[in-house]
Amino acid sequence: MQEFGQVSAVEKIDGSLVTRSDQWADAELRSAIAQTFPTHGVLSEEAEHQFPAQDWCWVIDPIDGTTNFTRGVPLWGVSLGLLYRGTPVFGYVHLPPIHQTFHGFWLGDSGLEGTNGAFLNTRPIQTRSDDPSGNQLFNICARSTKVLQHPFPCKIRMLGVASYNLLTVAAGITLGGVEATPKIWDIAAVWAIVQAAGGAWVSLQSEPVFPLQVGQNYGDRPYPTLVVSRAELIPKFRPLVEFLGTSDGANPEQS
Repeated sequence: MQEFGQVSAVEKIDGSLVTRSDQWADAELRSAIAQTFPTHGVLSEEAEHQFPAQDWCWVIDPIDGTTNFTRGVPLWGVSLGLLYRGTPVFGYVHLPPIHQTFHGFWLGDSGLEGTNGAFLNTRPIQTRSDDPSGNQLFNICARSTKVLQHPFPCKIRMLGVASYNLLTVAAGITLGGVEATPKIWDIAAVWAIVQAAGGAWVSLQSEPVFPLQVGQNYGDRPYPTLVVSRAELIPKFRPLVEFLGTSDGANPEQS
């Protein structure tokens, strides 16, 4: 927080930005995990991109929304997803400037015992039941602006941080959101929280996102994603954004 809006960023090979705050947060988180859960693996945006062999693995995005962070825009956060045998079962996202902390448990078909649930500042949250209209909201990202070439059934918002973009669906703020090129650390935590809140997750590519595969490198793989508040809305929104699942649809130069 001391460096929020005060630190410069450098561009990485993949075009994304990194600051010394990203690197500091990444090191602190990996150190804490190693001390608290020494048998768990870690996959992180700023360090290790290869998925490990351990049953339990943390996926870290030390600062999601680095551009917002460097420019003083108060929408950015720390994202942690806990995967069991390659699939998220717990997610945690903390947005310090706006004092919001999301977490959720989604056990799905993992075989683990426990209760599913999604929370914002420890209070239960769930998705909206409204139908699309001009009074409802839908989030897009900077690389999905081509959706605006045609009439859209909701008001459009662009927040500049992938995790919060989709978490607003879980919190009942928006009916849906789309991300054209998120990486695995952008979505691992959110995958559990959104579904625990009642939302529907749609991969815009033919292959499912999870489970991750041991030994695979996930550093440069995008996962075009649509999230909606309930499964019944998938036929309404998917035709409007499914072009993002193609190679040209997710090309920043063409969006």
